[in-house]
Amino acid sequence: MKFSISREGFLTPLQQIVGVIERRQTLPILGNVLLKLDQGELELTGTDLEVQLVTRIEVESADQGRITVPARKLLDICRLLPDKCELALDCRDERFHVRSGRSRFVLSTMPGENYPQFDTGVADRTLDLESRTLRRAMEKTLFAMAQQDVRYYLNGLLFEIDGHTIRAVASDGHRLALFEDEVGLEIAPAQAIIPRKGVLELFRLLADADTDLRMELASNSVRVMMKASCFSSKLIEGRFPDYRRVMPSRTSRKVVTDKLDLKAALTRVSVLSTEKYRGVSLEIEPGILRLQTQNPEHEEAEEEIPIEFEGEAFSSGFNAAYLLDAVGNIESEEVSLSFADSNGSCLVEDCKDQRFRYIVMPMRI
Repeated sequence: MKFSISREGFLTPLQQIVGVIERRQTLPILGNVLLKLDQGELELTGTDLEVQLVTRIEVESADQGRITVPARKLLDICRLLPDKCELALDCRDERFHVRSGRSRFVLSTMPGENYPQFDTGVADRTLDLESRTLRRAMEKTLFAMAQQDVRYYLNGLLFEIDGHTIRAVASDGHRLALFEDEVGLEIAPAQAIIPRKGVLELFRLLADADTDLRMELASNSVRVMMKASCFSSKLIEGRFPDYRRVMPSRTSRKVVTDKLDLKAALTRVSVLSTEKYRGVSLEIEPGILRLQTQNPEHEEAEEEIPIEFEGEAFSSGFNAAYLLDAVGNIESEEVSLSFADSNGSCLVEDCKDQRFRYIVMPMRI
């Protein structure tokens, strides 16, 4: 097995693969990258048995073969070599040799035949999408995913297909983010909860992609195929809570204000909020939104910003960090805050783009 390639051409796919591989593995071979060479095409595979990424690149070679090599060591070597250098790589005597200029490295290997197979199951739903649509759906929702919650089904992102509509939903029990968009295909209804690691790795992959992709859903896995790579992830078993019940059916109080003013005011008052709860009180009256917070040291902060609001004055309390996350994802100049009552949740919406909606649950201040 022998091939040559430019450093830059090898470094990018190798970095993508290493992102999938866990540092601590129960099986030593899972710390390796699987290299499969077949007459000018090199296929790199990395997995932790929950998430898998396969990428393909063109190389100069007429050989065939497969071997596994320590992934992070190989990445560190390539990263530290000079820019725009050429790499000569070959496997002989059960060792992997890397040469570039006056540099030479020899790495241990494990047989490619021993690399675990990733079972993706049989796909029963197929959806063709633009990569930017899926990336946007994830970008606007993934921040609300739970981390290591005992309610395991919250430690991921719900992807839902319903007729002509796709939805991405994330919630940690205190807030909920929803993105929905129309697609030009009629797809049978389906739901899949993609685990947190799979969501973050797929989102990172889509950052550099601007092309069409194909998503295949099976009963226990999802597979996303792009031009030069294929991403697979196991799904979280269980049922995601009915997010429709969280969305208020009727909101009688609506506040519209400048997004940047609200974001700046929230940032300033949260400086004196308690580190654990980050609570901020919203006092709303016609024309004025007053934000107040205090901490156990009896320190206080107060901000006032102009708003569009007509109705009776009321107040409510929320986590400032959750509000900031929601407002930070609004792209229009104005943001809308809607309330069913003074003790209810806050619906945060973009005034121009109705595809994004955020729910923040109230808290006692």
